[in-house]
Amino acid sequence: MATTMGVKLNDDIRKRLKALGALKERTPHWLMKKAIQEYLEKEEACEREKAEDQQRWQRYQETGEYLDQEEVRIHLMHLVDQVHTKATG
Repeated sequence: MATTMGVKLNDDIRKRLKALGALKERTPHWLMKKAIQEYLEKEEACEREKAEDQQRWQRYQETGEYLDQEEVRIHLMHLVDQVHTKATG
């Protein structure tokens, strides 16, 4: 279900939306929806990452376990080697 919401825009932003819409052959409404959608996706991804970081920090505080940079590098190189072997195998 779609719901209408009002957004107050100053004249400059309205003109810019109309001009960009004309260039892209899109309506200002379409541009606003697209901008809001992309903003939400970006911000939601950021919030998910922050939550994951918090969980990792909590796990570290509870266990003291961690991987140093060299261990991570070695693990990633091993994964790359596996992928390469499968691709050329």
